[in-house]
Amino acid sequence: MPSPGANRTTATLRQQVYAQLRRAIEQGSLRAGTRLPPSREHAASLGVSRNTVLWAVQRLQAEGYVEARVGDGTYVSQAVAATLPAPQGLVAPPRGLSRRGQLIADTAARWRPPLAAAKAFRIGAPEVATFPFALWDRLIRQASSGQRSHRAQYLDPAGDPDLRQAVAQWLWASRGIRCDAAQVVVCSGSQQGIDLIARLLLDVGDEVLVEDPGYPGIRASLLGHGALARPVDMDGDGLRIDTAAAQWPNARMAVVTPTHQFPTGVCMGLARRQALLKWARTHDAWVVEDDYDGEFQYGKNDGKAQRVPALCSLPGSERVLYVGTFSKTLHPGLRLGFVVVPPALVEAFAMARAITDRHAPGDTQAVLARFIAEGHLLRHLRQMRELYLQRQHTLRTALAEASNGAWQLATSDRGMQLLHEVAPGTDDETLSRQALAAGVMLAPLSRYAMQSARRGWLLGYAGFDDAEIRAAARVVGGLVRQR
Repeated sequence: MPSPGANRTTATLRQQVYAQLRRAIEQGSLRAGTRLPPSREHAASLGVSRNTVLWAVQRLQAEGYVEARVGDGTYVSQAVAATLPAPQGLVAPPRGLSRRGQLIADTAARWRPPLAAAKAFRIGAPEVATFPFALWDRLIRQASSGQRSHRAQYLDPAGDPDLRQAVAQWLWASRGIRCDAAQVVVCSGSQQGIDLIARLLLDVGDEVLVEDPGYPGIRASLLGHGALARPVDMDGDGLRIDTAAAQWPNARMAVVTPTHQFPTGVCMGLARRQALLKWARTHDAWVVEDDYDGEFQYGKNDGKAQRVPALCSLPGSERVLYVGTFSKTLHPGLRLGFVVVPPALVEAFAMARAITDRHAPGDTQAVLARFIAEGHLLRHLRQMRELYLQRQHTLRTALAEASNGAWQLATSDRGMQLLHEVAPGTDDETLSRQALAAGVMLAPLSRYAMQSARRGWLLGYAGFDDAEIRAAARVVGGLVRQR
């Protein structure tokens, strides 16, 4: 009996002979119609057994590269010629990205969302280490075999009924939004929600008002569907809808982050909100409310939260589509979010979800439904609000000390990051590159701008403990002192 090592050697030789023959055929060294050498001669020339060559030839025959002719030998298949690449220089290169695809690529190149593990001061990273994974696992184990079997089937693309009900109740209690569970469409995070909205409510060439500076992922999604993202200036009350209406009178949609504008951090005032809703009614347009971190409102110094309700909760908000996510409130690994849409649009949104990725995993949806209904989400958010507010204080104190007072970040009563803004037109990319080389993420404000000259740096604090924050602050402070 041959040893295991011998089996591995034989397998390796077979693969090598097969690979050499296939490469010769694909590169044209063995052209269509060429007769292969007899197996005995071929094996002798290679110094391998005949069985090794026979195995390689039989595999090539099974894949269609060669064909055996009874009594005449084995030949390179004529069909191979049609699939081989033409010689270099004789044909034009394959067509590249479409115009829309290139716009998406250009946006992504400027934005460059990090793929590596979170490190200070990455924005949008929530606290994960203290997430109640043990509780989550216990909820998973409590499901019966019948329930697990049901969730293993194809499910409603609009989402698990229990989860949709839990979300609707949560939105009423937490954000003041009155909606029926049937209006909730579960999706894979807010990005997919925005993609579904653009897919279903916009035509190629439609104009959409977007905040400038604003979230590049929104712009990329709009561009992907052929819409035209029209930048609108920001002031202390958020998107200037009066200016936008005059500049872009044909706009069909506005996408806003009214509770905590990303990335400037301003909160849209009531008068501006009402003006935006009036614009939507007057122009028969849509407003998309991206409430990405609306749950993190900390209140005043007395610790009592004075939370601003969602835009979607106001009278006259019938043309507002609300986009929510659990990537910030829980963790991004869940890949769950939702869109609240008018009743007449639910079926279309569900079908659009079905043709993209069908539906979210059934087990995850069911556990999240229980997590919300049993009060675990509320308790988790209370803990995170206290923790994030404390970490914000640590960031402000550590950075002021490390920079010898050069960077004095203003406190904020909401959100997961702070903005240090400098004079318009300032180079904010150089410091960001220097910080990244030293192991610290410092997002430049210019990366989120279209036409805006506003500049500065964004510092996320939510997902990092005090030691990480202080260490990163010392790096940034040292770079600031050198400037």
